[in-house]
Amino acid sequence: MSTITTSDFRGIYHFTPKKNWINDPNGMVFFKGEYHLFYQHHPFGTTWGPMHWGHAVTRDLVNWEELPVALAPDEHGTIFSGSAVVDWNNTSGFFDDEPGLVAIFTHHLEVPNDHPIQRQSLAYSKDNGRTWIKYEDNPVLEDKMFVDFRDPKVFWHEQTEKWIMIIACGQTVCLYHSPNLKDWTLGSEFGTGIGSHDGVWECPDLFPLAVDGDASQEKWVMLVSIGADPAFKEGSRTQYFTGDFNGISFVPDEASHTVRWVDHGRDNYAGVSWSDIPAEDGRRLFMGWMSNWMYANQTPTEGYRGAMTIARELTLETRDGEILLVQRPARELEQARKPVLSLQDASISQVSEQLNTLRLVNYEIHAEWASDLSVQFALRSGVENETLIGVDATENEVYVDRSRSGIIDFHEHFLGRHAAELKAVDGNQRLCIFVDHSSVEVFANDGQAVITDLIYPDAGSKGISVHTDHKDLVFSSLHIYELSPVQAEGQSE
Repeated sequence: MSTITTSDFRGIYHFTPKKNWINDPNGMVFFKGEYHLFYQHHPFGTTWGPMHWGHAVTRDLVNWEELPVALAPDEHGTIFSGSAVVDWNNTSGFFDDEPGLVAIFTHHLEVPNDHPIQRQSLAYSKDNGRTWIKYEDNPVLEDKMFVDFRDPKVFWHEQTEKWIMIIACGQTVCLYHSPNLKDWTLGSEFGTGIGSHDGVWECPDLFPLAVDGDASQEKWVMLVSIGADPAFKEGSRTQYFTGDFNGISFVPDEASHTVRWVDHGRDNYAGVSWSDIPAEDGRRLFMGWMSNWMYANQTPTEGYRGAMTIARELTLETRDGEILLVQRPARELEQARKPVLSLQDASISQVSEQLNTLRLVNYEIHAEWASDLSVQFALRSGVENETLIGVDATENEVYVDRSRSGIIDFHEHFLGRHAAELKAVDGNQRLCIFVDHSSVEVFANDGQAVITDLIYPDAGSKGISVHTDHKDLVFSSLHIYELSPVQAEGQSE
């Protein structure tokens, strides 16, 4: 058994609640200068339990303020995942002269000697999300055909001037439309015979993205998370599809008939995008739950359990003739940087010498070198543990190996090496690595491949080193920044 303590596992720049359990991000919406993050929350325990909607806000995607619980269980059940939108034109009739926020969520009701009932309900806020009023005629949507009927993601569809809801229905998703958020009509069902069905489908999202920044080449992206099944050691993970959407049906393109993963690590699940990002910004911003249902209830933290990934921008880009969903860290994270090391055209011996002097826990690495050479970084290194992150040029892959990353014995499938195919960009390999107290997030070749993994190293494991079999290797650039955002009021340290 490990002797590593659990005192320093709370991330410095990742959102966690002050205490107790957190899972799926919910109700992510931008309104009046604030990014709202609601989340599945058990306020009275550190394992999954009666779900509430926790609530936090940020103005910069770095510094978070935790607010009181937004939605609590009632006679219709506990509060499962869902979404929130700005009702700009008061289609719901909930507001007067000013637009307001509407939350659309799943009520989950346990029924003795029968399966639970899952129905969709509404709540609205007239004070920028600080207090919420549940709609008196809840629930607004149910379908007795589906045992699993949850996680509504809603958005306004300009072309048809209707609200669209995509909702998980067991092994498919259903698409509904509504003029007012209250009255819903089924448009279509998607998922039969396509995608991965290794677990129950959950937490879908649907949104348009320009291809290579060209709005005339727009495609729609559908995200579908799949729950953990004991038969698959990967546990819970998220896939994506690309295609067309006309307000009623989603039609996948040919590339979608191959299963494609949003993240090739183990710990980026149930991620969805923020709604109502201003047009002048134009980004599609995304955040996921940084855990895995395979072991989420067993991770070795104290006082809290669970965290969110960093915020990321999603784009569609053509790489080697394929249109890929690409992720990059949100640019706002740059404000948390404190420069530590900056090298240009540095030999491996020069880099090694510099890295050997560093002792860091929460930081960001950017490294670039020639594409035909393999490089491996050992991070959060100490006497008993290290996490290995690198590019294997022979196998054309990027990988994270957390087999010796610290505490690994709380689940048999936690340890391991996770890899993704990687192709060089402009003749070079580029790694962007975010390291925190209990996580690594790797963005390879400008977001072509992403790996997110939890780690639980000893608090004293702060070493950084680099290894290669090529003694003549030269890093065209290597930059390291410590990440230390100013704590906002209300966010725990």
